Amino acid sequence: MELTVIIQSKIYEVRGQQVMLDKDLAELYQVATGNLNKAVKRNLKRFPSDFMFQLTTEEWESLRFQIGSLDKGRGKYPKYLPYAFTEQGIAMLSGVLNSDTAIEININIMRAFVAVRRFIANPPVDRVSELQNELRELKSYIEEVFTDYNDINEDTRMQLELINRTLAELQAQKRLADSPRNPIGFVKPKQ
Repeated sequence: MELTVIIQSKIYEVRGQQVMLDKDLAELYQVATGNLNKAVKRNLKRFPSDFMFQLTTEEWESLRFQIGSLDKGRGKYPKYLPYAFTEQGIAMLSGVLNSDTAIEININIMRAFVAVRRFIANPPVDRVSELQNELRELKSYIEEVFTDYNDINEDTRMQLELINRTLAELQAQKRLADSPRNPIGFVKPKQ
């Protein structure tokens, strides 16, 4: 698996910020988590609260269930709550951990954060949703066309009815006009 993808899978959202945990960073930098935290504590001025913060018990419990199932055994889990580093905090780590590995990993981490930001800004197009929207628009258009067609039909029906009435009146008038007239005088017509 590509390193950037591995790093992206270790980026979590905590307190509305994208962060990485100290244990994941230590694993990537190939140092012990305790050593990473000691280096940070020796340089605390570089890590204000918006660069690094310690998770609360609730946040850690929530993340543990997101990360995966728990193994049983002694010493498998940290006895201290982990630290979360924001993107700026991770950038600051490169100055604290001065090794070729740390520099290379830091470059990849910055690329991963940029990729995550791009993904959030431009989510992939959901083809199914797009087709559903097109279907809704098409359905709406067809209903509108049929409504217009029915309106035209109603108008046409009314006009045809008027034409039929007029024709019936004309036929009645023609019958009256064609019927034989009574002759003038005392002679009765033969029937």
